[in-house]
Amino acid sequence: MARCVLFCPRFPAMITRFTQLYIGLLVAIPCLATNGTMTKNLKVLVSSNDYPPTALKILEDHFTVLQSRYLNFGQEGSTLGREEILKLIPGCSALVWISNLPITNEILDAAGAQLKIVSTVSAGYNHCNPEELRARGIQLTNTPNVLSPAVAEVAVGLILSASRRFTENLDQVRRGEWEIGFDKVLGQDLRDSTVGIIGLGGIGQAVVKRLSGFDVARFIYSGHREKPEAKALRAEFVSQDTLLEQSDFIVAAVPLTNETKLMINKETLGKMKPNAVFVNVGRGDLVDQDALYDALKNKQIYAAGLDVTTPEPLPKDHKLLTLPNLFVLPHIGSATVRTRREMAELAANNIVNGLTGKPLLSPVKL
Repeated sequence: MARCVLFCPRFPAMITRFTQLYIGLLVAIPCLATNGTMTKNLKVLVSSNDYPPTALKILEDHFTVLQSRYLNFGQEGSTLGREEILKLIPGCSALVWISNLPITNEILDAAGAQLKIVSTVSAGYNHCNPEELRARGIQLTNTPNVLSPAVAEVAVGLILSASRRFTENLDQVRRGEWEIGFDKVLGQDLRDSTVGIIGLGGIGQAVVKRLSGFDVARFIYSGHREKPEAKALRAEFVSQDTLLEQSDFIVAAVPLTNETKLMINKETLGKMKPNAVFVNVGRGDLVDQDALYDALKNKQIYAAGLDVTTPEPLPKDHKLLTLPNLFVLPHIGSATVRTRREMAELAANNIVNGLTGKPLLSPVKL
């Protein structure tokens, strides 16, 4: 019987198959450990108590997750939240930053040298201390694109609200004193207008797409270079001065950088048309708010709509809020259920990839 087995024609193939399975198992075991048990030794800190459960589960499936008990926004974030983060972050390999507050050197020092990646749940990252992250060799990711549709919708809302004088009209309703007459509280038309987009990135492109049904005569945009997507959008690349001088509606949709800080100032406001409506869905510090106040009060431009301000929240007695030709929202650009969930999940998956050796999904170039 032993001789039968030894000289069986299928025996060499069986040995080869067994060897392949054995080698495959040896290879697979370390991989399974790396993707499962071993990554559980890595700690990830979620900086706020309002992180969506679906995103939290993505992290918990791979790592040991620590989460602040406090909201990482406003007064709570700058006091109780900050102390909680400083207590939890030592030994963490990754930080999910859910906040409009800055990541300080104190937080990075407390984290220690093993902190490898910061994933901010936002498109903007100026509050993430990018220069210090670069100096320490810490990777940074953000959540662009997923929020573009929602922010663009708010931009369109601000265009309509400012141009149709919603601030004044809502005040009439609240006072119960409506201005009656054929020529009362007249606004500006989007129809046959020129709309200028400062920064034709994801948000800017989404704004143009949403305005395409309003019979806009011309879309123009400014930036560092022409965008290949512009042709399909019928958007024309122009200098910033040309955009300011020719646009009836101007939308600022650029990130805050050293170059863009206070780009809307006394000089640039002075180049706008008297009927111009200015909208900002980027960052508050893109605008010199004192200069904007003067331009609106003196009717140098027609109106403005802001989703972002400096500071946030804007104090209720701020002089901007005394203007009838200004419509302000409390930074709600990405505030939809779907968008915030997708932002959080992208941030979580960036952490997973960053700590398991896979390419980052949306890295920030530092």
